[in-house]
Amino acid sequence: MAENHAQNKAKLVCEIRRRFEADYVSDKSDKYDPRDVERLQEDDNWVESYLHWRHNVVDETVKMIDESFQWRKEFSVNDLSESSIPRWLLELGGIYLHGYDKEGNKLFWIRVKYHVKDQKTIMDKKKLIAFWLERYAKRENGKPVTVMFDLSETGLNSIDMDFVRFIINCFRVYYPKYLSKMVIFDMPWIMNAAFRVVKGWLGPEAVSLLKFASKNEIQDYVNVEYLPPHMGGTDPFKYSYPPLVDDDFQTPLCENGPVASEDETSSREDIESDGKETLETVSNEEQTVLPKKVNSTELTSKAEENEKVDSKNKAFKKPLSVFKGPLLHISPAEELYFGSTESGEKKTLIVLTNVTKNVVAFKVRTTAPEKYRVKPSNSSCDPGASVDIVVSPHGGLTVSAQDRFLIMAAEMEQSSGTGPAELTQFWKEVPRNKVMEHRLRCHTVESSKPNTLTLKDNALNMSDKTSEDIYLQFATSRCEMDCSPP
Repeated sequence: MAENHAQNKAKLVCEIRRRFEADYVSDKSDKYDPRDVERLQEDDNWVESYLHWRHNVVDETVKMIDESFQWRKEFSVNDLSESSIPRWLLELGGIYLHGYDKEGNKLFWIRVKYHVKDQKTIMDKKKLIAFWLERYAKRENGKPVTVMFDLSETGLNSIDMDFVRFIINCFRVYYPKYLSKMVIFDMPWIMNAAFRVVKGWLGPEAVSLLKFASKNEIQDYVNVEYLPPHMGGTDPFKYSYPPLVDDDFQTPLCENGPVASEDETSSREDIESDGKETLETVSNEEQTVLPKKVNSTELTSKAEENEKVDSKNKAFKKPLSVFKGPLLHISPAEELYFGSTESGEKKTLIVLTNVTKNVVAFKVRTTAPEKYRVKPSNSSCDPGASVDIVVSPHGGLTVSAQDRFLIMAAEMEQSSGTGPAELTQFWKEVPRNKVMEHRLRCHTVESSKPNTLTLKDNALNMSDKTSEDIYLQFATSRCEMDCSPP
């Protein structure tokens, strides 16, 4: 039965391609972007998404593809980038992807209160919608999204039915099969008539996907950890740009080259090399603190210099901030501090503490994998235990304020192993709505940051160090020797 279904689907896909080529492309090929025509011939999933939305009716499907492809060329969808959108619109935070619903579908947020009907800017706003959907479609290839129409604090001047119709057409024609549901939050009664019109635009095949929710009902669709406080949630996320909200986080580099895949661990040779390097560093540091004969003038000069350095450190000294997540407490809470280029890039520390009764698997990703070494980047943390993660710029590359780190965590079953093979399988199978995510920004400071945040590379003036400084130096050595990815 399943085999016959697959064969019939394959025949329909071939027929769609043949009909579209014969009836549309042969005479009017300039109507379309050649990249879309080529992709249609190669990507079965793309053809099937149009077929599915038109109930496997060939004539309706090829008409839909024609309309969709003309729109894609008109909007230059394949070439849309951040530079295609006015910066003020990206900074506004009215449209973005963030979080997941209860079924694990990505949330596509449309904060209507930030939209003001204006014919001069409507095309840019439509391009922003297309930019996000195309970006998501290329990365997820068919996984649906849940549209969150947030109407809180919205007045009539924010309602633009032309814009709403465009968004609906995106899912009806341009991105078929991508809509999981459309949740309308906190709709004022005065807009009831307008959304009766919206139901007509959606059509019978999609009207069942339209959900209206109040603050008391929104948790039927989204858990509190992905809802903002004004919806009764606990999500601490605050929109800012740059960079884009759903940055393309990747597994960072190891010291001796890129990780072959996100679930692979460092080789034994890498670990031994790291351990050897650390031992040599410790040995060198020990030599620097051996007593030597100095005259009183040198001692006075050195003391004055140390006092100046200490005063600078105290000026930057802050207590460690902590993000208290449901699975892990993460410190620091928001920013990783690195030394400036002039002072030399410094290693920095992320501390994860497991606050559950089960083992928690974690991964660390970054938007700039070519820049950083992260150890460990893929491991697990026992109940009640803490793991120190050392982050260091790779090969002397410069830290940027636009770089981001993403910590992903998920609770494991008690019977699960925590070896490399078990972790690989675990991350393949864990539902996205069970994964906790937390982002950290990068920050560069002029002089050395307090020792609670930045790990020193040299063990100078050991006698002046606090017990906290000594602990952090020890933690660095321990992490680099023992905490390489499993």
